[in-house]
Amino acid sequence: MKKTVSIVLAGASLLSMVIAYGSGIMASKAEGAEATQIAAHMEALHLTTEWDKTFPKSDKVDHRKVTFINRFGITLAADLYTPKNASGKLAALAVCGPFGAVKEQSSGIYAQAMAERGFITLAVDPAFTGESGGWPRNVACPDICTEDFGAAVDFLSVQDNVDPERIGIIGVCAYGGFALNAAIIDTRVKATVASTMYDLSRMLANGNLGDADSKEARDAQRKKMSAQRTEDFRNGDFAYLGGVPDEVPASTPAHFRQKLQNTINYYRKRGYHPRSLNSNGGSTSTYALSFINAPILHYLNELDSAAMVVIGEKALNKFYSDEAYAQMKGDNKSLLVIPDAVHIDLYDNTDVIPFDKMADFFNEYLK
Repeated sequence: MKKTVSIVLAGASLLSMVIAYGSGIMASKAEGAEATQIAAHMEALHLTTEWDKTFPKSDKVDHRKVTFINRFGITLAADLYTPKNASGKLAALAVCGPFGAVKEQSSGIYAQAMAERGFITLAVDPAFTGESGGWPRNVACPDICTEDFGAAVDFLSVQDNVDPERIGIIGVCAYGGFALNAAIIDTRVKATVASTMYDLSRMLANGNLGDADSKEARDAQRKKMSAQRTEDFRNGDFAYLGGVPDEVPASTPAHFRQKLQNTINYYRKRGYHPRSLNSNGGSTSTYALSFINAPILHYLNELDSAAMVVIGEKALNKFYSDEAYAQMKGDNKSLLVIPDAVHIDLYDNTDVIPFDKMADFFNEYLK
């Protein structure tokens, strides 16, 4: 049986409140009224105490769970990976995604692999998801999804073993888009990798492959979700969309069948996790409302810091990466296409994910 622990922090500052558990350390760098106010609004999180990832634990890194608060007051849970026997101040990376996944899945694979390559890394459960706080569960909006990265940078910036001038971020799938948006906003982020990215706001507004890009199609979504809000309020609870199906529905278009099968093979089989909303009940039925009107990459041409976009050659979502790369400016931007790879390969296929090239990229721009 998995063990869980309820954590409430007291007397910690907004940027430094953290419980490091496994090592038994509670860090607090602030005292007084401000710290008391923050502590009073921290949510008690229930964190499992044993390794329950979908990947094996590396003997090259140390791991512990941490919690911290974002600027919306939501308490986030994360896995902190540190290279064994590390000394001095190191470069650090915050990792999040895919959308609907948890830190025990893809983001943890990325974080642990990059820690093996010398970085301090933080795999974050998004707000309302996994072991992080917030209610209702499994809801999302573009601002808070972007803030997941900002809050992680807050946390990393004040760690004694992190160089705050050498912080980067990695976003997987839809969090690749949120990572780029976070990098545009947050000048503390010096380098970004967007891996197998989706622009979720664009996808929800225009259709998965741009096949529903019309006012009529968007109005139909708005009408449906607006009516659902009334039903949710009347019922006193939220309806959910359901996660990834057990098998490909017969109605699935031919061009999308293999991608969906690959997704099923990951979320419902080898990458299944009981806290993953994609593996289980899915998002709230109305989560997409604000995404439709919020084009998160509108100012991508204003991104000054370094960015690497990584995508599989055969991924159906490759056009998002191609167009994002084309929109960015500067000689510190790069597009890495992985031969023969499909979208899901960049979730957990460690023979395909270019960790060494990512490390080279971050080492170049996090000097």
